[in-house]
Amino acid sequence: MSIDVITPQWPAPANVGAAISLRSGGCSSAPFDQSNLALHVQDQPETVLANRHSLAESLKLPAQPLWLDQVHGTDIIYAPGVYAPESADTPRADGSYSDQAGVACVVLTADCLPVLFCDRAGTQVAAAHAGWRGLCGGILRKTVATFKQSPDQLLAYLGPAIGPQVFEVGGEVLQAFLDQAQNPQQQQAINAAFSAQRSAEGKYLADLYALARAELSASGVSQIYGGDYCSYSDSERFYSYRREPKTGRNGSLIWLRG
Repeated sequence: MSIDVITPQWPAPANVGAAISLRSGGCSSAPFDQSNLALHVQDQPETVLANRHSLAESLKLPAQPLWLDQVHGTDIIYAPGVYAPESADTPRADGSYSDQAGVACVVLTADCLPVLFCDRAGTQVAAAHAGWRGLCGGILRKTVATFKQSPDQLLAYLGPAIGPQVFEVGGEVLQAFLDQAQNPQQQQAINAAFSAQRSAEGKYLADLYALARAELSASGVSQIYGGDYCSYSDSERFYSYRREPKTGRNGSLIWLRG
């Protein structure tokens, strides 16, 4: 068994490994078929662990990634500081970073936006889980702040998330983002990322990718890649909570090679 993956196309240093798992290749049964990596979605635990083992093996990782208990928050943890592959305790956070080889950072998503980071020197990596709440709350700017290198030396990759043609939200989401904007330029970009719909409810279509780019740009990051998938529309490759509330999770991983 081998979990199928996408390799991000970005100019990361040669010692930075990155991958995004797809639905195919694992052993989970419907509705989690086939490569669910999440333990909290009512899939069989032994099946999830088998999928995780297969993923680590196929990527030639020296050990399991640091799996997180994600809560749509903004906490970022130092992966080597809590890493214990055999521990039953899963740290509660929505992102992690590492400057040590062999410790893989990973976030799980099914419509939320996974963002992978590295510096141009290849000395640090990070992974962040950015649903709209975490993104609005500042998880990306907090991840940027964990790097010793200046933001203009960082690269960011936007993984598969729900696309702007289908991500419907209320006006309170737009206002929440505007309230947290770091400068007038970001406010302008936020307004442009919300398209008004012709509906009595006053709903908007929101572009998570554009919102992430605006946040990263305001935080000083200019090298931004990816952002061209839609987890909701691409049921063959990606899980989507909005499409199927009972479903699995894709994993986005990044690590420093030894």
